[in-house]
Amino acid sequence: MTLQTEFDFTLPRGYVDSEGTLHREGQMRLATAYDEIVPMKDPRVQTNPGYLVIILLSRVITRLGDLGQINPKIVEGLFSADLQFLQDLYVRVNHEGHNRLVVNCPHCDEKFQVEVSGPGE
Repeated sequence: MTLQTEFDFTLPRGYVDSEGTLHREGQMRLATAYDEIVPMKDPRVQTNPGYLVIILLSRVITRLGDLGQINPKIVEGLFSADLQFLQDLYVRVNHEGHNRLVVNCPHCDEKFQVEVSGPGE
């Protein structure tokens, strides 16, 4: 079995760049220990621990639309719904090892898994 290390996603709202282009499709990779340690040294995190998520996501998002390298300024510009979505995805892929959720069928109440990488999650 091969370990999946990159996960595609579609942001609920999308990032709007300075030219007004909307970017929704992206990819996140699994975080390394280094990804989680390095932001702790950043002065922005030391003065505001809430900034940790901004730096961490900017390290593990490998693609967002046709933007170049993802940096903290881009993550700062995300709509709050998209930031929450990416935080949830980060937890699922790094702590649970996948991007699937267990749901119940509304008709028969049977449980099954769905992969949550598309719009309308």
